[in-house]
Amino acid sequence: MEHTQRSLPRDVFVHLLMIATLYAAVGAFIALLFQYVNVLFPDALSTYYPSVRDSIRRSEAILFVVFPCYIFLSWLIERDLVKNPAMREFKVRKWLVYFTLFISAIAIITDLVVLIYNFLGGDLTASFMLKILVVLASAGAVFGYYIWDLRRKSGASRIPRIAATASMLVVLVALVGGFFIVGSPATERSRRFDEQRIQHLQTIQNEIVNYWMRKEKLPDSLDALKDSISGFTPPQDPETQMPYEYRTRGKLSFEFCATFTTNSGQNEKGGAMTSPLPAYRDPYSTGVLGDTWQHGTGRTCFTRTIDPELYKLPKPAL
Repeated sequence: MEHTQRSLPRDVFVHLLMIATLYAAVGAFIALLFQYVNVLFPDALSTYYPSVRDSIRRSEAILFVVFPCYIFLSWLIERDLVKNPAMREFKVRKWLVYFTLFISAIAIITDLVVLIYNFLGGDLTASFMLKILVVLASAGAVFGYYIWDLRRKSGASRIPRIAATASMLVVLVALVGGFFIVGSPATERSRRFDEQRIQHLQTIQNEIVNYWMRKEKLPDSLDALKDSISGFTPPQDPETQMPYEYRTRGKLSFEFCATFTTNSGQNEKGGAMTSPLPAYRDPYSTGVLGDTWQHGTGRTCFTRTIDPELYKLPKPAL
């Protein structure tokens, strides 16, 4: 009893932290696989995709940190259970295990309800079915392991070690798979530079159109867009700090160019995998929308022609 009282705060802390890391790891794992499904099996009924790569990076970061913590804490608890089998009756432990079983059961039941609902609605796409399987397998694995843990007999067992090894392999495959689906960190950095270049070109285009609407002519150079009152200065390439190329192609047409390091709409793994996701962005962000700004690797130019009937200042009221 004295040992139990002395170790009670530590045991509560370890068990609570273990369960918390379990929930975080499972949630991040499911979210990660969901985004992989979105990339590999895009749904034609989806009008846009949120920031998929941000979600993937977030889920991978959580798994990198939280999952090893869960494995370590589980090992500590398993070691204590082998040394002191009476800890199996620890109330906090039992409450947390039963609560985990409850959450897992709810997830499985909800998953099956959603499956039947979408089946009746005719929405049985490959993307949907894979997401259903991800939730079912993840919740089922957690439920099955902790049911066994409650029913197991005292003494050492190889099951926890086997379960830990298997889960580590699955998580490792999921994390490594991200490099083949969305690219390496270096590729991701290059892609973010390209996204910033597109945002710069969008800004320059808007300023050119505004300049034409007010002066009824195109600027001779980007320096003509500088405004000391508003403080606007044409942005430069974020990586090289060089100005973007710009030239007029007549009274109403102009062209500007930038040098890109990735191919929009393509997963930069030697051009092996094409994904429509880069062409879509969260509508609440300032990303690319549609096919207007699709680009290849290297120097890419965009030609625009102003429609005088569409872009004109309203006439002042008499």
